[in-house]
Amino acid sequence: MQILTQASSVELPGSEILGNIATNVPNVLPFASDPRILLAGIILIVTAVLFIVFIKKILINSVLGLIAWAVLQFFFHSNLPFLPSLVISALFGLAGIGSMLILRFMGLL
Repeated sequence: MQILTQASSVELPGSEILGNIATNVPNVLPFASDPRILLAGIILIVTAVLFIVFIKKILINSVLGLIAWAVLQFFFHSNLPFLPSLVISALFGLAGIGSMLILRFMGLL
């Protein structure tokens, strides 16, 4: 009998965490059935996915522009201004480098 009384007074590790969760559940329940919370979550997920898709396209365009700039600068020895053409190719990609080539062809650059 004495062993049972000693075992019942032993506190299990983590029992205070479970007690805190049990006391805070009523505070969370009003949000569980609120459709605005669900709508906000869906909007945040869609926004994050679209942001990643657009950023990926922008990065690919910039990398292709930098590759085209390097090929034009080092292999074809185009007489484009070094720093402005580098910045424009990094920001606007292939369209920026194409615009620079057209301006160079027309003698405006």
